[in-house]
Amino acid sequence: MPRSEFLTTLVERGYLHQCSDLDGLDALAHAGRIAAYVGFDATADSLHVGNLVSIMMLRLLQRTGHRPIVVVGGGTTKVGDPSGKDEARTLLNDEQIARNIAGQKQAFARLLNFGDGAGDALLVNNDEWLARLAYVPFLRDIGRHFSVNRMLSFDSVKLRLDREQPLSFLEFNYMILQAYDFLELARRYDCVLQMGGSDQWGNIVNGVELARRVDGRQLYALTTPLITTASGAKMGKTAAGAVWLNADRLPAYDYWQFWRNTDDADVGRFLRLFTELPLAEIARLEALSGAEVNEAKKVLANETTTLMHGAAAAKAAAETARRTFEEGSTGDSLPTVAVPRGELEAGIAAFTLLQRAGLATSGGDARRLIASGGARLNDTTIADWAQVIGIKDLAGDGAIKLSAGRKRHVLVRPA
Repeated sequence: MPRSEFLTTLVERGYLHQCSDLDGLDALAHAGRIAAYVGFDATADSLHVGNLVSIMMLRLLQRTGHRPIVVVGGGTTKVGDPSGKDEARTLLNDEQIARNIAGQKQAFARLLNFGDGAGDALLVNNDEWLARLAYVPFLRDIGRHFSVNRMLSFDSVKLRLDREQPLSFLEFNYMILQAYDFLELARRYDCVLQMGGSDQWGNIVNGVELARRVDGRQLYALTTPLITTASGAKMGKTAAGAVWLNADRLPAYDYWQFWRNTDDADVGRFLRLFTELPLAEIARLEALSGAEVNEAKKVLANETTTLMHGAAAAKAAAETARRTFEEGSTGDSLPTVAVPRGELEAGIAAFTLLQRAGLATSGGDARRLIASGGARLNDTTIADWAQVIGIKDLAGDGAIKLSAGRKRHVLVRPA
């Protein structure tokens, strides 16, 4: 077991997958404060649950007395990470990237304490240095340390080529730029550790090796295991799409419900990774079985939602769920969709309204939901996809309740 509190906690809670030199990093973290970073490309205006384990590691780093550095990829987003992709990412302009970074900052601000102190979190944009690089000097000083033969063996490249999908020269540069980020952060902020998901191992090790060759620096790489659910699905993906961290992309109630619907087999693992409950309490909750496991799922939902959206939002979501499922009422915190009153007065086909409410991804998906008996209007099964829903269906609270299955509900209100 490591001696430093940081690495001990990582191991105990299941974060650690690979480390380039665990003993060396442990000795450094045990001796004093270290700085470590995780990079986040600005491909969307919100991060999602798949990013959460990395942010939680930065939070844990700060809680154990070290300095977390968040690197937003204003520069690398212009290139695009080929990892896990069959085709190139859509190139974004500067305005789109800036807007996405502004949106992503909301999640960082929730979970990390930023400031000017030695242990305060730091947020930097790699466009600060990448945009200023001169091409030929960069090739001579940095590019010569990279072997194309080795780069072709990396999974992010190899998988794309094996599938006979094109890999642009632009994307091929991504791993060099990420390695250079690590070197630049080491020079600017004495950052000694880069953390990330297991799919980033090769890119992170590139940075370790680059710093050793160019500056003679000893840096470290650490990755988490790929977080999947018990069913094998990628963490943070649902039939309805990504589970976003920002409330303007996903209401707190839906976020709470995502965690409440965790598979029984995942509860203990997710409590260790995504909450700060003591391990002894997690062990108690993990031991629950039968109907009692639902109490553990509610604790998971409450704790995760409190961290991301605050205690009041978590309490409201839990109360809405209780009223919806135990009393059959609508609940004030259910997601709401506004529809022009004129449209409701004219009437809207059930399959169309289900799609507009976000309970179906397409008209065909809505028809299938209705055909399977999974769609309900004010808790009554919708039998015909062409059924007209309108003003006449407003309930006493002035809303129409639409449901998909037992756990997904939306209120439709006239605008």
